[in-house]
Amino acid sequence: MTALTLSTSAAAALRADAVVVGVTKGPKGPQVAPGAETVDKAFDGKLATTLDALGASGAEGEVTKVPAPSGVKAAIVVAVGLGEAPQDGAGFDAEALRKAAGVAARALGGAKKAAFALPAAEAADVEAVATGALLGAYAFTAYQAEKDGRSTLGEVAVVGAKPRDKAHKAAAERAAAVAAEVNRARDLINTPPNDLTPKSFAAAVQAAGKEHGFKVEVMDEKALLKGGYGGIMGVGQGSATPPRLVRIGYTHAKATRTLAFVGKGITYDSGGISLKPAGHNETMKCDMSGAAAVFAAIVAAAKLGLEVNLTGWLALAENMPSGGAVRPGDVLRMYSGTTVEVLNTDAEGRLVLADALARASEESPDAIVDVATLTGAMVLALGEGRFGIMSNDDAFRGKVHAAALAQGEDSWPMPLPKELRKTFDSPTADIANMGVRLGGGLIAGLFLKEFVGEGITWAHLDIAGPAFHEGAPFGYTPKGGTGSAVRTLFSLAQQTADGDLLP
Repeated sequence: MTALTLSTSAAAALRADAVVVGVTKGPKGPQVAPGAETVDKAFDGKLATTLDALGASGAEGEVTKVPAPSGVKAAIVVAVGLGEAPQDGAGFDAEALRKAAGVAARALGGAKKAAFALPAAEAADVEAVATGALLGAYAFTAYQAEKDGRSTLGEVAVVGAKPRDKAHKAAAERAAAVAAEVNRARDLINTPPNDLTPKSFAAAVQAAGKEHGFKVEVMDEKALLKGGYGGIMGVGQGSATPPRLVRIGYTHAKATRTLAFVGKGITYDSGGISLKPAGHNETMKCDMSGAAAVFAAIVAAAKLGLEVNLTGWLALAENMPSGGAVRPGDVLRMYSGTTVEVLNTDAEGRLVLADALARASEESPDAIVDVATLTGAMVLALGEGRFGIMSNDDAFRGKVHAAALAQGEDSWPMPLPKELRKTFDSPTADIANMGVRLGGGLIAGLFLKEFVGEGITWAHLDIAGPAFHEGAPFGYTPKGGTGSAVRTLFSLAQQTADGDLLP
């Protein structure tokens, strides 16, 4: 794990393998950003001229490495692009700082220590730089004998921060806790499905509960069958590895508000009898990303002792096409008592979530937020880089959207059109698990809404697009599991603790 320190030393004076400086895109070429003054001085004020000669422009995502001159203790200077400089005295955008720090950390994989001399005068800047660097330093190499240079950066030192300043110290603590948990979620998502089963996932949650002091209850297949969890049992009945429902309970003695987080945890999704076509199975280990996000966000809250009560519900199952699998045409009786006709076994996420939402509602939380890699339709609607947000309360949906954007998690508010509800009426059961094809992401949201308790504020995050990145790494986003929605959920918990989220 990459260590994080705050340093009051001048950037040029700090002993490290590399010093990272920011460069903005100016009208006549690159310009050195604040924080790198002592490094620029070592270049006799000609760092920008040197970078310009090497073809640097200051564009976002750009990295230029230069041997350090005498006067700089680090061996190399890594100049990273920040894009256009802020105008009219405004500070640097937090996401620009996060991305720049992430790019630099990826470029320095295997180094023991790097000094990050990016603009970090304010606590929010410190948090952004530290978060980006710690996320960018991530690498998943657990199953590789040869690391191919993908080992992580050993230590991130944020230069210009103030270790004795309470706001700066708290910012660094948040960055370290949240980034570590985003990376925990990434590890879970990237773990092969033969090793991450519902049982082993539940065991990992239990171990974390003992370490960080929150309660964990695990319902196995016998308890689920006895309790009438027809959705979870129906999806899991085709697998040799039976399902689990995990309840996480984090409480604070002074908390007056409770948030419930519900996560889809399909540890592998073959589509069941409605088998996915060739080319769509290879990444389906990521179908538990919602449960990973819920788990990780609550651990981060527990580490930082947030003054809020949180419950997490992880609906864990494997969707397989065996002789015992649920069939199209079967009817399941859900935990709520509602009967559901299964028209497509690849629409399984909504079935496990429905049971978990109904169970979470019984405890009457102030709000419920569920997270799921739920529909390909949402990817078609919004692309791979952002998630959709639906809610039974427009004001709450707006707050969730604002929280996501503030954390750099691209998202978009989506509607729940009432006229689509009738399209999943069933002649056999109370409802079907499928409606019209067009607007499938909205259909799924409307289906979930049926299982939220009366009067409970609820939001649904469909993270099917950004949960797993198959392209080349960029910013602080790696190839593979991204940990999407962890930072949004943590922010909602933080705002609830501060009294800013709920009336």
